[in-house]
Amino acid sequence: MKRQPLRLAILEAMRILEDAGVASPRADAELIAAHVLGVERGRLPLVPLVDPPVVEAIGKLVAQRAKRVPLQHLTGWAGFAGITLDVGPGVFIPRPETELLVEWGLRHIHGRQYPVVVDLCTGSGALALAIAHERPDAVVYAVDVDPNALAWARHNADKQAAAGDTPIRLYSGDVGDNTIFAELDGLVDLVVCNPPYVPPGGDLPPEVVDFDPPQAVFAPDGGLAVVRQAVATACRLLKPGGGVAVEHDDTHGSAAPALLASRKVLTDVQDHRDLAGRPRFVTALRG
Repeated sequence: MKRQPLRLAILEAMRILEDAGVASPRADAELIAAHVLGVERGRLPLVPLVDPPVVEAIGKLVAQRAKRVPLQHLTGWAGFAGITLDVGPGVFIPRPETELLVEWGLRHIHGRQYPVVVDLCTGSGALALAIAHERPDAVVYAVDVDPNALAWARHNADKQAAAGDTPIRLYSGDVGDNTIFAELDGLVDLVVCNPPYVPPGGDLPPEVVDFDPPQAVFAPDGGLAVVRQAVATACRLLKPGGGVAVEHDDTHGSAAPALLASRKVLTDVQDHRDLAGRPRFVTALRG
């Protein structure tokens, strides 16, 4: 069997993915090749020639990706804010734009010893585990109502703890339950939340519509129902000077800040844009 240039396999993969409407054909083609070869993407130039079975394996995954199966389902992982999360069917895939919310949260608790952090709607555990990774002294609580998401979060939490991170405290519960974490009322330094927030009928790519759990994506009340619940819970949990950060739809640039501003206990309400300049998350402080 004659060895083949890896570069040609990647170029062919890019062409297929571009024709399929994949948003980032080059990155996806290279990440698939790196996954098959078991190397980091940056080391692909060090692999000039590959055996035909490698080309075939790359082609099979590219064909799946061309059907708009998420790249993270094909590789089994998603990088997020300095950690690697295992993901797959039944759990929302964390997005790079949410890393900005984590950065804000870490700035807010900078200088606070043993901060108490709560992650509402934790999904894969992304926000909670990223913060625990950066702040080993933090006491991090996380909650989700979906048993499938909780199974992924538990798996990821166990993996991070085995790697040396401080374990998070993971719970099953509904963010709309006004007794959730009642023992933490007035004691929390930071509340973070990436809730379902897309208005029903929102125009989304197939990777989201066909593969992300709908209950983790869509919300009633124009997408604001769970945002509203998260804000109410944050108002109860936060200590004076504590902060809250909630991600929202890019159509909520006015509505989400207005929700927080309507709460008398919250001050310094600010909306933040993502790397593409779209309204992405809102923050406030407990007065």
